[in-house]
Amino acid sequence: MKERVRTTGVQSERAVLVGVLLDAPTDPEHPLDELAGLASTAGAVVVAELTQRRDRPDQTTYLGKGKVRELLALVQHHDADVVIFDNDLSPAQTRNLEQALEAKVLDRSEVILDIFAARARTYEARLAVELAQLEYSLPRLKRMWTHLSRLKMGIGMRGPGEKQLEVDRRLVEKRIHDLSQELLAIHGRRERQVAARHEHMTVSLVGYTNAGKSTLLNALTGADELAEDKLFATLDTRTRRWRLPGWGPVLLSDTVGFIRDLPHRLIASFKATLEETRQADLLLHVADASSPLVDAQIMAVRSVLEELGVDEKDALLVLNKLDALPDAAARDRLLARYPHAIGIAARTGVGLPQLARAVSDCLGRGFRDIDVQTSAGNGRLLAWLGRHGEVLSRQFHDDRVTIHCRLPAALLGRIDPAEASVQPHVQPSERPAAEPSDRPDVAASP
Repeated sequence: MKERVRTTGVQSERAVLVGVLLDAPTDPEHPLDELAGLASTAGAVVVAELTQRRDRPDQTTYLGKGKVRELLALVQHHDADVVIFDNDLSPAQTRNLEQALEAKVLDRSEVILDIFAARARTYEARLAVELAQLEYSLPRLKRMWTHLSRLKMGIGMRGPGEKQLEVDRRLVEKRIHDLSQELLAIHGRRERQVAARHEHMTVSLVGYTNAGKSTLLNALTGADELAEDKLFATLDTRTRRWRLPGWGPVLLSDTVGFIRDLPHRLIASFKATLEETRQADLLLHVADASSPLVDAQIMAVRSVLEELGVDEKDALLVLNKLDALPDAAARDRLLARYPHAIGIAARTGVGLPQLARAVSDCLGRGFRDIDVQTSAGNGRLLAWLGRHGEVLSRQFHDDRVTIHCRLPAALLGRIDPAEASVQPHVQPSERPAAEPSDRPDVAASP
């Protein structure tokens, strides 16, 4: 077997994709399209694909023996450097496949981790990725290291001795512990930072990777965040102020996208990054309406939200990329399956006013329409109301002003009754009729 230097990345390597079709939802016409997107995002050049339908994977090589021989022929014919499975392999299965194919073998989780490592920009994201990679590699150390001879003994080195593998394992375990403690501290700080924003309503964008969350954030807030047509273009949470029409300022957060079979260790590592989702008042679940697997992707996101413990939060399903559907009939069928969803095209702005109204309605359950009467010179209070709510009208009477505004119910207690009076707003049509006057009617002029 030709000796190969093992690396986690797949940059500029020729890749053969393999999928064992069990129960995972895949496009029946193009079952490896998502894996091809992952491989391309990681930098590989896909040269061939191979699929096999089985009731259960082979314990030794995941594939059947005949398919392993067929795969070997593909690897040799295309001079492939790496074989990427759309399944999670055990350490033993990976080792057996590498021996049989004389090529590096990666599974789905390893490619996802590699993409996260390449795209992590902040210190927190890099820590989270490193922790997930180490937890993934720990049971695979035997495959990654070949120097298993005992340490040389001599003066100053006497003792029981131990294999290099055991030294490596202990180093990895210590690094995992250190990273876990550091991320725990970051998680605590993030919880306090997010909780400090209680004066603002918060909306969090969640959804399958490449569903268009960053494009929607830019369209709603006027931001200029990176929005690429690639998987996992966003890893770090980004929060922008959104002036919701007819409502007021809210905080809109874009978060890391989810994917089918997202590694559990990665979800655990990114809990601090996903704190915005855990604390949000409303979730906007953005789905790619043009994907043939939109139903499976919606279920995959709901599964991850359940794992994060936020599946009970108020959520609004947003079907994005309606403009990419082939015809109106396909759009109507999709909207009929999800009658409470909002259909939009973030790239062109179609449906965004309807989305804003729906978000206002959802958030309205926590807000109050009030009239605040105060001194016209009370600039501090007037600025505070404009900063934390939506000022709808002002009426001046001598040195007093009555402000009709919409304010979070949790902030009503912040208004000092010594400097302002607060009353529920009543529409003019709802006000009681004036009582009859005691003074005589004035006769109309002829």
